[in-house]
Amino acid sequence: MSRIASVLIPMPLPEAFDYAEPEGMGLEPGDQVAVPLGPRLMRGVVTGLRDATGGNRPLKPVAERLDDPRLPPGVLAFVEWAARYAVDAPGQPLAIALRGARAPKPRPQRLVRATGARPARATPARERVLTAAAAGAMAPADLARAAGVSASVVKGLVDEGVLGVEMVVPDTGFAPPDPARPGAALNPSQNAAAEALKGMVREGGYSVALLDGVTGSGKTEVYLEAAAEALAADPAAQVLILLPEIALTQAVIARVAARFGADPGEWHSDVAPPGRRRVWEGVASGDCRIVVGARSALFLPFRKLALIVVDEEHDSSFKQEDGFVYHARDLAVARGKIEDALVVLASATPSLETLRNAETGRYRWLRLAGRHGAAELPQIELVDLRETPPEAGRWLSRPLIQAMAETLGRGEQVLLFLNRRGYAPLVLCKACGERMTAPDTDSWLVEHRYTGRLVCHLTGFSMPRPAACPHCGAKDSLVSIGPGVERVEEEARALFPDARIAVFSSDTVPDAREARRLVAAMAAGEIDILVATQAAAKGHNFPNLTLVGVVDADLGLRGGDLRAAERTYQLLAQATGRAGRHERPGRALLQTYAPDHAVMQALKAQDRDAFVAAEMAERELAGLPPFGRLAAVIVSGPDAASLDAFVREMAEAAPNTPGVEVYGPADAPLGLVRGRRRKRFLVRAERTVDLSAYMAAWRARVRPRGAIRVTIDIDPYSFL
Repeated sequence: MSRIASVLIPMPLPEAFDYAEPEGMGLEPGDQVAVPLGPRLMRGVVTGLRDATGGNRPLKPVAERLDDPRLPPGVLAFVEWAARYAVDAPGQPLAIALRGARAPKPRPQRLVRATGARPARATPARERVLTAAAAGAMAPADLARAAGVSASVVKGLVDEGVLGVEMVVPDTGFAPPDPARPGAALNPSQNAAAEALKGMVREGGYSVALLDGVTGSGKTEVYLEAAAEALAADPAAQVLILLPEIALTQAVIARVAARFGADPGEWHSDVAPPGRRRVWEGVASGDCRIVVGARSALFLPFRKLALIVVDEEHDSSFKQEDGFVYHARDLAVARGKIEDALVVLASATPSLETLRNAETGRYRWLRLAGRHGAAELPQIELVDLRETPPEAGRWLSRPLIQAMAETLGRGEQVLLFLNRRGYAPLVLCKACGERMTAPDTDSWLVEHRYTGRLVCHLTGFSMPRPAACPHCGAKDSLVSIGPGVERVEEEARALFPDARIAVFSSDTVPDAREARRLVAAMAAGEIDILVATQAAAKGHNFPNLTLVGVVDADLGLRGGDLRAAERTYQLLAQATGRAGRHERPGRALLQTYAPDHAVMQALKAQDRDAFVAAEMAERELAGLPPFGRLAAVIVSGPDAASLDAFVREMAEAAPNTPGVEVYGPADAPLGLVRGRRRKRFLVRAERTVDLSAYMAAWRARVRPRGAIRVTIDIDPYSFL
């Protein structure tokens, strides 16, 4: 036993554990190993090795070195940095980094191939199978489908020996991208931005650029040129493109494949485990040189990461709220620094944090002048619902209905945008006033007419819509309050019975395959009216879409969130930007009860700079991000008295540090979730304060008792 190995285990443990390295094992940092932890063997990663001389306690030995790729040094450094930044156990980000390594490997596929023998009894169905089999080996189900026969016909031919069976291991390699392939034709503004990014690639080293251009200005084409430069400069270089929504991945993958002649690796929660294993190993070996994926792709084991693109960098979907809490945009910048890579943040509506970094010169600011080609930004109009309200029980105003009729009459498409799933966001009893909520949770139940159920979007609880009020027993007393996309679709069908209408939300589009189908149908003109949540409000390109109607433009302004105005502006600018992206002029109508609000006026004037300046001034006056830092502490427990006692103790233990203010404890807006009471603290700090270190010091002063849990959120996006 010559050395001691520090092994980090992907669990919420405070530090790496020491194990003895058996003689001759030859471990290196980054090796994946099996080590004993209690009665079980656990996967872990070697983070360090040191001489064992002078040890005063016996150590358990490492059981074995696993036959899995070694994690590169940059990944280990990034995992440790992310844990310190998020004030969490380092095993939490390591679990994300090892997700692909722990996925099952692709299984051998059973294929059938024609042997050349003739069947004893020839039938038309069997002849069709043999004709289809001439194309080569394929899965029995695929062969049956190609021949238009049942599976039993194929099985009969296998039993006779007319078709032979072979087990084939799927190809897990990745075709190399060709950066020399010609890219899209760029206009002068795009070309200038592309040349600037290519120059930053050639300079090498860590740097960050903001690629700022209106919707439809061709940002994707620009950053793909930077990717081509990085791939051409170094045959080992790798590129990561992060996207906020799974629904966007297929469109970007298609554009990457067209540009480089090879499919990139795809990484998100809808990829099957064997597919994730294939991408993880391809990245670790360097065989997979381009990855398009969701936020967790940031933790993949890149060997030589040269470029990170965060597309739609402003999007709140980059914030992970459960488990290990992090914002992928912020961690992308950190990983770029660790890997000495270029980071490109692309958006039509950049976050105030990113804009501030660009204004102060920390990031290079590249602006695209206008839309690509002959396309122009849509004309935006405000519909004052105080003057032209919808009919009773309806949600679409007369001006919007008239605009829809004119658009459909020209054979063009309409997008009705409402960022609210389901049929109605609230169900209450008109007899007793009871609001339907999920058990042990303050969250309202949302009615879904497609399924006939009431669903809690926070906890996932669902139940059939009852015939009587569960509180007072009154029958037929439950009424639906407010609209969701399903209710808007119902109204649109009544107004335009001949129109082809579809709904795009996470309820109706449950996976990437269905999202691809719906997006393709919309792009092909097979849908006249698309009723959608934010799932369709960003990144998609629908050539014949010329009218966007925002059903409730005020929705995001409610609730007192410090980013409410910023997020509403970003979301509505992205949604209205779907209109008129090709030669046909676009138009957007925003239904609002507050047409004089700064957000509405900025959208109408399409004056982002004026809105940003006003919002920045308010934030600076209050010392809020990007001029200050915030952290949230969420404390929860099943017993209200114990929770109150603990948060009082925690408040007294807060370090007294200049430049830091602690607010709370206070009841969380959602004070009860899954039977657990919730309290919140909010911490505001000057930018000169190391907020993560402050939060770590505070956490070390208190120890949660019993079932009480403490969660720290650096730079929170949710205040519920």
